[in-house]
Amino acid sequence: MGSRIRTAQKQARELGRLRTGYSVPNQDPNKRPRPVKSKTWVLSSHAEHYVTAAAEAWGGKVERWQPQGNGAPQFRVITEAEQIDAILPPGDPLSQANEMWNKGGCVRRCDGETEQISRHPCLCLAEHGPEWHLLRQDLYTKDKVCAATSRLNVVLPDMPDVGVWRVETHSWYAANELAGTVDMVLSGTGGKGLVPVTLRIEPRTRVAGGQTKHFPVVVVEIRGVTTRQALTGPLPTAVALDPSGSRAVAAIEAPRPDYLADADAALTVDDVQDVYRAAHAAGHLTDDLIAALKKRADAVKAEEKERASGSGSGDEGPDDEGVYTAEVVDDEAPRERAVWPAVAGPGSR
Repeated sequence: MGSRIRTAQKQARELGRLRTGYSVPNQDPNKRPRPVKSKTWVLSSHAEHYVTAAAEAWGGKVERWQPQGNGAPQFRVITEAEQIDAILPPGDPLSQANEMWNKGGCVRRCDGETEQISRHPCLCLAEHGPEWHLLRQDLYTKDKVCAATSRLNVVLPDMPDVGVWRVETHSWYAANELAGTVDMVLSGTGGKGLVPVTLRIEPRTRVAGGQTKHFPVVVVEIRGVTTRQALTGPLPTAVALDPSGSRAVAAIEAPRPDYLADADAALTVDDVQDVYRAAHAAGHLTDDLIAALKKRADAVKAEEKERASGSGSGDEGPDDEGVYTAEVVDDEAPRERAVWPAVAGPGSR
């Protein structure tokens, strides 16, 4: 493998965006386009063939699209899919901040305690109190406070090219839930390996102040594997790319070692502890297995103690392998050297 610049940040190229809404022309030509919430995913990209592939996979019609502001023209498709299969890439794929934008760009970016641009304490909290985020729900006050902005990088395995697609949402509820889900996954994988997920737009309802409001929330769900499998450690790449395939099943449901048989064959407590360590490393420990291994360790310890003390009787039976204990016998006294008779001695006449 070639060398890398150690101080450079390594990141995959962004291929496009996953959106939960789009804009339509305003009836008043002097006003900017009107935003519309979508029940299905909207994909946009500078590359037409990316969007065409998305339309073939999830339906919809490819169209040219001009983002608000002075951005370059792009292509987009309003798909027919409320959920899309994706993969969380290695590392931390989630970036969050409370942000406020205007025509000049980002004017506030806050982590909830410190506004990063001015380096002052949270300005929304100082100006509007601890419930400042509720102002985002009112059309006339939403621009006075920051929006809880979440950006999640995902890989779409069925799309062309290698890179990430960015999911961006300004939902307060999504900000809390995305952080909780991603942090839980990272606690199990350590940010290593790929994690298969499903991105879903979930419609929700909130009743407050005598008014009922409907709004979409971006939800990330683990796909194709159980929570235990996802949090045990990094998944094999084949499983992450195809968690429902035969290769994935073979990798996930590989037969477990017979730890009880290994423990029964153990001759020392150290052998039993080795079985425990192997089960722990594989994530196979259960309360029943721990109890069984402890019981076996106690039995082995008792056997070792019994062998060490010995019974002391004269006639002992064979051991487990049918071997009798040998008796140590002192060597006999050396015999006297034979003396030749005088008549037969050498040189005699």
